[in-house]
Amino acid sequence: MINNKIKATLPTTRYTFAMAQKEMNLGIYGILPADIETDLLLEKAEAALKGGIKTVQLRDKKLGFKRKLQRAQQLRELTQRYDAALIINDSTQLAKESGADGVHLGKDDVRDLLTMRDDLPDDLIVGITCRADVQFAKMALQHGANYISFGAVFASKTKADVPEIGAARLTKACAMFPNAKVCAIGGINLNNLVMIKLAGATYAAVISSLFDGSPEDIQTQAENMVTLWNNAPSA
Repeated sequence: MINNKIKATLPTTRYTFAMAQKEMNLGIYGILPADIETDLLLEKAEAALKGGIKTVQLRDKKLGFKRKLQRAQQLRELTQRYDAALIINDSTQLAKESGADGVHLGKDDVRDLLTMRDDLPDDLIVGITCRADVQFAKMALQHGANYISFGAVFASKTKADVPEIGAARLTKACAMFPNAKVCAIGGINLNNLVMIKLAGATYAAVISSLFDGSPEDIQTQAENMVTLWNNAPSA
């Protein structure tokens, strides 16, 4: 249940000058399919980048660290060619060693919010999954998160076990943190993308709705999503 009293105690985010120098482009945030072959991963990523996507996230759940690092470094080189940001899911070590722009952490990955930033470079972007927990989102921002993520907004086949929060609750959450960067995730596609921007989200994270299909399909879908987001009215 969203508590409107949070509005009265909005957090002061621990930004530094260095943090302000590294930013993710607003709009479509492409989360690459997990645990696929490297050649296919890079092919899908480049297709999305050609289509105008400026932020991609690498999710590797099953590979060993050395293999993950090789893939992350290859992806880092690719994203740099397209002037795009690379975010690593779950692993701060992998993010640091690969030269990625940031790391995205789930609630279970953050053992202690108070010390979350202590061993990280100030210019490393940190995103935190909050699901529908606005109290946790508030604490994450207080202790150095650069953006917070809410969802699943709509039903998602990627994480079918995550409850939907709906566009109305996303709108309320965004209104509670007007100065924060908010990422919406879960079931987002061309049919509901405008609703996400109208809700006040800064980023719309997409997985299957972008990366299913051939490289040609991915590039076309990326172009359509970027164009629709850029032309949609803001909250």
